[in-house]
Amino acid sequence: MDPDSVKSTLSNLAFGNVMAAAARDYQKEVLAQEKVQASTSVNHEVDLDELMDDPELEKLHADRIAALKKEAEKREVFKRQGHGEYREVTEGDFLAEVTGSEKVICHFYHKEFYRCKIMDKHLRSLAPSHVDTKFIKLDAENAPFFVAKLAIKTLPCVILFRKGIAVDRLVGFQDLGGKDDYSTKMLEVLLIKKGIISEKKGHNDEDDEYLENQNRKIRSSVNPDSDSD
Repeated sequence: MDPDSVKSTLSNLAFGNVMAAAARDYQKEVLAQEKVQASTSVNHEVDLDELMDDPELEKLHADRIAALKKEAEKREVFKRQGHGEYREVTEGDFLAEVTGSEKVICHFYHKEFYRCKIMDKHLRSLAPSHVDTKFIKLDAENAPFFVAKLAIKTLPCVILFRKGIAVDRLVGFQDLGGKDDYSTKMLEVLLIKKGIISEKKGHNDEDDEYLENQNRKIRSSVNPDSDSD
């Protein structure tokens, strides 16, 4: 056999042995990493199980679930009373509607008035977000008795009731900058200041914040340095 050919063959064999050894080492390293990951995963599962058995954490969770359930029940009661939507009522129903809920916003309007339509749009937008307050409207033309009784002179007129008593009112847009292009948020802030609606986050946002706080507690217990970032 040609010496050069023999040399080449031996060189190839040596290279092949090196590659085979490298492949075996790589495979060993991969298996070792998989074992470490599996072990770490098991350890985390054990830690989390121990955390979930923590009486204090269980009590916090139970208290939150109870609070959410109570809130849901309260919302159902409000909905049965006509809360959660912006509804039109008649003069015959007006008294029962106003006295049937603790907080009521009633818009006295005229169907031909442009500004009444603007107020309609904003109140309709706010009603679903403030279920603890009833939002209604009454056609002033068809309610002469209450228009006179409440001394309504300018439309739109939004009257705020607490326990059946008129406690405040918005006349035209004079509390909203006097312009037609005020925002729903601006009206919402004004109604919050007057105490007829509450400032609060949406139900889902509260749930998300609660869950995030719970997750943060778990992360902190598993890794005490996790909140120091």
